[in-house]
Amino acid sequence: MTSLTRALSDGAVVAKRNLIKIKRVPDLLVFTTLSPIMFVLLFAYVFGSAIEIPGVSYREFLMAGIFTQTAIFGATITGTGLAQDMQRGIIDRFRSLPMARSAVLIGRTTSDLVNNVIVVIVMAITGLLVGWRIHSSPLEAMAGFGVLLLFAYAMSWPMAVVGLAVRSPEVFNNASFIVIFPLTFIANTFVGTSNLPGPLRVMAEWNPVSAVTQASRELFGNTSPAFPPPEVWPLQNPVLASLLWVALILIIFVPLAIRQYRRSVAR
Repeated sequence: MTSLTRALSDGAVVAKRNLIKIKRVPDLLVFTTLSPIMFVLLFAYVFGSAIEIPGVSYREFLMAGIFTQTAIFGATITGTGLAQDMQRGIIDRFRSLPMARSAVLIGRTTSDLVNNVIVVIVMAITGLLVGWRIHSSPLEAMAGFGVLLLFAYAMSWPMAVVGLAVRSPEVFNNASFIVIFPLTFIANTFVGTSNLPGPLRVMAEWNPVSAVTQASRELFGNTSPAFPPPEVWPLQNPVLASLLWVALILIIFVPLAIRQYRRSVAR
């Protein structure tokens, strides 16, 4: 058995273990899905009447941003789970088993991807109930969800680095939110980037969150010719930009996560 095959096989076992944990503690999944549902309802009914988007319903404009935000929030489960396993000594038990070192990370990120699939399905149903509609073909809609899930999976790896570095779920939660909130709000998630002041506008236009959000809007058919067209390359080519961001994040953070794992278990 090659090292890659062994890592994938062992990773599947770890992923199964994490999914069984969700089954035994359903509160994890319940509260993971409640948060995005609250965001959809609050923004749709509280801010929806106050924010106008030319040529498109704000609720349809909103959903792609909520989807992308939820993908990032879902990725934090990876860091929290690894920090908990480090704190409780689960990682030390894994070390005593004849398994690939990368299997813990592969299993963790894979199981969290499954969790994100469930959350996205629940969010899509909620969006449909509040008035969101898909105006593109089924194939384009599937591609939109695919881009979101790829981005969620990629973001799990930097979260894994942080989760292994801090070794405490409480510290990880505080550290991750310091990064997540600017990343998700200085973007086109809830308003157009043209409404932002100079420096923030530039940050938002080159923010990977904006590219993924714009890609989702286009693939779901939630755009309008009346809305000001983007002037920067990532938002003019959002699908390609999103895929490039996903590849770049994985290229950088997969090796960093594996190296951080080795350092953490050697403490």
